[in-house]
Amino acid sequence: MKRYNNIFNKMLLLLLLAFSFGCSEDYLDKTEEYNIDSENYFNSEEDYYNAMIGVYDVLQSTYVNVLLGEIASDNTLSGGESANDVIGFQQVDEMTHTPVNDNLDDVWDWNFAGVQRANYVLEFEDKTDFEGREMIIAEVRFLRAYFTFELVKWFGPIPLKGDERFVLGDENSIPRAPVEDVYAQIESDLQFAIDNLDYTAPEIGRATKGAAMALLGKAHLYQEEFDEAAVVLTELINNGPYALADFETLFEQEGENNEESVFEVQYTGEEGAGFGCLQCSEGNVAVGFQGIRNYSGPVFEPGFSFNVPVQEAYNLFDEDDIRREFSILDIEAWVEETGATYAEGYKHTGYFNRKYLPRKNDNVGDANLTQPNNYRSIRYADVLLMAAEALNRGGIDDNEARIYLNEVRERAGLQEVEASGNVLTELIFEERRKELVGEGHRFFDLVRTGRAADNIDGFTSGKNELFPIPLEEIEFSQGNWEQNPGY
Repeated sequence: MKRYNNIFNKMLLLLLLAFSFGCSEDYLDKTEEYNIDSENYFNSEEDYYNAMIGVYDVLQSTYVNVLLGEIASDNTLSGGESANDVIGFQQVDEMTHTPVNDNLDDVWDWNFAGVQRANYVLEFEDKTDFEGREMIIAEVRFLRAYFTFELVKWFGPIPLKGDERFVLGDENSIPRAPVEDVYAQIESDLQFAIDNLDYTAPEIGRATKGAAMALLGKAHLYQEEFDEAAVVLTELINNGPYALADFETLFEQEGENNEESVFEVQYTGEEGAGFGCLQCSEGNVAVGFQGIRNYSGPVFEPGFSFNVPVQEAYNLFDEDDIRREFSILDIEAWVEETGATYAEGYKHTGYFNRKYLPRKNDNVGDANLTQPNNYRSIRYADVLLMAAEALNRGGIDDNEARIYLNEVRERAGLQEVEASGNVLTELIFEERRKELVGEGHRFFDLVRTGRAADNIDGFTSGKNELFPIPLEEIEFSQGNWEQNPGY
């Protein structure tokens, strides 16, 4: 559903046009004033549909979550042109970030924008009845859960306002809700989505029952509620329509929205963007940021050389593991094979995140900002590994955990393992790192399993498990919100 990003922008354009026309006295003499607000909106199925699309639109801004989720981990270094290129990335890479960080501000702002748009729909969910309304509301609740889950991962306690929009002044009166309350809302939203959605979406890219089940299982796993996670994830595996796809093409255009896709953020190269408004791009900005600097050669387009994998991550793969070639690009081997040329960037490692390198295509505007590569937010391989972890760490069924782990390993061309207990746990952790490298999950996997301090240079226990609330948010709250510990 690559068109979902256009509709809400058109609605905003109508508002701007109405404002500009309103400046003309002659026009006002002849035309009634018109505003889109709750009094004259949400009166038809089309209104609800368009507002839902407006919530989906914000997903495209979550590219920054993916980039920083890798840069903060031990998988990659920040990269870029120099030590001053996107300072926020450099600080997160070195664990020196503070409450003044533009890129962490983006994570807070853009995910709360998604929550706010969802709450606007939910505030008026009962205003007009029509066939299919429950499905639209279910998708909106899934999206609110998605954005809220990102916020609680990054920042811990956050303000909640139920099914109402935040308004000016709420920051002075609404507290940051405890993490358990945040997760309770996430779980409630996802259960509603599960109960009201099908495994097949009415349009490609929209949320499904399977996506809601997978995210619910993940939310339980993050809380170490292993029994609950195992139940929902194994039900999804047993009853869902998903399967592992060909890894060789999984991150190519032909691999988008395939049988392994549980939920993807849809992107298109049809509209340009600029650095003044990266969130306005219809393309996956993270892809251009990860491209090879000054690259000239086949297959790929050049980019800004951020988020470069370290050799340790490359060396994790056995030589016969097919994922290595299609996950991490060894640039020197590629140059020798193809005759391509490139320039080394800052913190050059010799490797690039091949999953999300910009491919040659017909995108418009600034090619670095309008790459059409979808983000594979939840893959079936992730579901299998989450289920294996829940079954193993919860002491539920190591045999079934091995089955799911070995299914992922078999696709990679690796032999089955026969381990159990803690040895199996470590194998599952290692497999998650290899399978999901470059996809933005590693930092949070390390934090939630208590392994971050042992693996991330500069990580301070009791502080870096969470990121700081942006300074301006703390100041706006006038003492209502406390900063996260250590910041």
